[in-house]
Amino acid sequence: MRVEMKIKRKPGCEDLPLPCYMSEGASGMDLYAAVEADVELAPGEIKLIPTGLFISLPQGWEAQVRPRSGLALKHGLTVVNSPGTIDSDYRGEIGIILGNVGKSPYVVRRGDRIAQMVVQKVVRADITVVEELDETARSGGGFGHTGVK
Repeated sequence: MRVEMKIKRKPGCEDLPLPCYMSEGASGMDLYAAVEADVELAPGEIKLIPTGLFISLPQGWEAQVRPRSGLALKHGLTVVNSPGTIDSDYRGEIGIILGNVGKSPYVVRRGDRIAQMVVQKVVRADITVVEELDETARSGGGFGHTGVK
């Protein structure tokens, strides 16, 4: 399935690559840091990193911002509100809320691939208030009720 996503670049960000799929089977497009100068993220620190991009998706679609697995594993970098949702009616600059849960500082440089963006179809729920819900075998069990093995 394909959908048209329109992209506008922030002036001065024409040197950065557009979001792109890095392999034939990739579901996420890499997003690049549009920082003017290097940004250091100390352990435990959270910063908003600009991408220099604005997007438009048709109604009924969203973009989700997710961490890059290599940055998470090797450096402890994550997208704090993962997945971050970009609604179809949002027209502001895409910013990545990047957090360092690692043990060492990490420097974000202009043009670094810092997150990935996945485009998804949106299904909206119709809310119905009821007196009782149907019973299941699980019912209210949660938060590890099935154990670890």
